[in-house]
Amino acid sequence: MEENFEALKKYNFWDNNYPEFGFPRDLYTNKIYESTGNRLIKVLVGQRRVGKSYILRQIIYRLIEGGVNNRNIIYINKEFADFDFIKDYKDLDMLIKVYREELNPEGKVWLFIDEIQNVEGWEHLINSYSQDFVDSYEVFISGSNSKMLSGELATLLSGRYIEFQIFPFSFNEYIGITKKENSKQSYINYMESGGLPELFMLPNEETKRNYISAVKDTVLLRDIIQRHNIKDAKLLEDIFVYLVNNASNLVSITNIVNYFKGKGRNTTYDTVSNYIGYIEDSFIIHRVERYDIRGKEILSGNNKYYINDLSFKNYLYPGFGYGVGYKLENLIYLELRRSGYEVYVGTFRDREIDFVAKKEDRVVYIQSSYILTDEQTIQREYSPLESVEDNYEKFVVSLDDIAFPSNKGIRHIQAWNFSNIIQ
Repeated sequence: MEENFEALKKYNFWDNNYPEFGFPRDLYTNKIYESTGNRLIKVLVGQRRVGKSYILRQIIYRLIEGGVNNRNIIYINKEFADFDFIKDYKDLDMLIKVYREELNPEGKVWLFIDEIQNVEGWEHLINSYSQDFVDSYEVFISGSNSKMLSGELATLLSGRYIEFQIFPFSFNEYIGITKKENSKQSYINYMESGGLPELFMLPNEETKRNYISAVKDTVLLRDIIQRHNIKDAKLLEDIFVYLVNNASNLVSITNIVNYFKGKGRNTTYDTVSNYIGYIEDSFIIHRVERYDIRGKEILSGNNKYYINDLSFKNYLYPGFGYGVGYKLENLIYLELRRSGYEVYVGTFRDREIDFVAKKEDRVVYIQSSYILTDEQTIQREYSPLESVEDNYEKFVVSLDDIAFPSNKGIRHIQAWNFSNIIQ
């Protein structure tokens, strides 16, 4: 086990050994840091390569800056080959015991484990550590599958955890890391690229394309095909491509089944439904349900799907018809989710409202439009909001060069200023 402990030393902050922290992501680190000082397990979830590991390391650095002894913090990343010897919770428990014997930390131990779903049986051990009243631990874990907190674990922890979903860089983070100004052109550049953090360290378009392709293949292979023993891997990828190229459109599973049958592919409703569910679980695609504003209920049938990052569209499937308006709608969805809103597609009588967003007591109605070019377009975008006769906030978001005055209580917001409005 001594060689394993050497691997642990390599990645930890002991003896003032500080790894790379990346671009500061204060939106997340502030929330997580403010939740410390208790026995709740802090759980970071999100698609692979959105920066969960960097955020964990940034939290570690803040703890040290706040006075925590760096030898009281242990960080393990199951994505690193050096930790391949950790197969199950027993191996993990043994390594933590070796850490305690070697460093003999006094007081609380801060335990950080990255991509913990790769440790078999981890649920029982983490629950045990978080509730240990002899040796005090505060536990932080990350994972790339939304089901990691479902079923048995949710029952086991019975509410003793707090979850933080991590997304790719926001537009504000994009202009922060690129040093660009907050402008329409910067927003369009962001829209035509993507927000995965490692994109900003790559030298050219070809390298970025290869990187995004590798991320997609890793998610589909490791998080879906291997985990669920997928029998038709080509169908899984084709469904992903279909969802990417139909993002921001209302679709149903029946539509998708008929689409593939029309191309001579033999599949079933249940297979397509299951595959879409697996894709959603990996956070690479998000499903948004329809909400009846008048009846205040969720509607079954058609849903919209949004990409977790537009880089999948921009670098992998740019040849398919896909307007700027659809990309704008996708970015608005992501910004709402990033800001903590529950998001639905609104329906009111026979009209559709792009987003009904709810956070605590705040409800916001939003229409997304590429450009309000003429009176007909303005009427089309404003009319659904005008038909909703309540006092909740209503916005039209577009890429227009000028900001229009409020119209019947509906505010016009330029897309690059949207995040400041909905915080």
